[in-house]
Amino acid sequence: MSASLQNQVEITRHIMRVLDEWELPGKEIIKLLELPNKVRLRNLDRFRDGEAFPESQTTLERIEHIAGIADALRTSFPRNAHMGILWMHTPHRRFQNQPPLSILSEQGLNGLRMVRSELDCAFSWSESLSNYK
Repeated sequence: MSASLQNQVEITRHIMRVLDEWELPGKEIIKLLELPNKVRLRNLDRFRDGEAFPESQTTLERIEHIAGIADALRTSFPRNAHMGILWMHTPHRRFQNQPPLSILSEQGLNGLRMVRSELDCAFSWSESLSNYK
């Protein structure tokens, strides 16, 4: 296995672990990652077990945001990883009292950006600069 493919497999496993920790249902995982139509629920186990996600710019962008959210949760709750999971399930005032997971499910890429911006001030600042230009 090439280094690049091995890296893709590791990223896929990591993202699947994060989404599983957040208790996101399989259909929502497929929808959130905007995986190709040919990907079925049964394929998710293959991603957990060592098959890389299909390559697409859309999926890669979503993976980047999911990884950013996971990192920001670890930074926000360094002593208790369960608190990050709880935060994802708890209604939040900035999201009209909806849990962040609902925002991800309902708004896709825009929801990923919204949740990441709430958690990661550096990302939020960077986004505001790119919107300013």
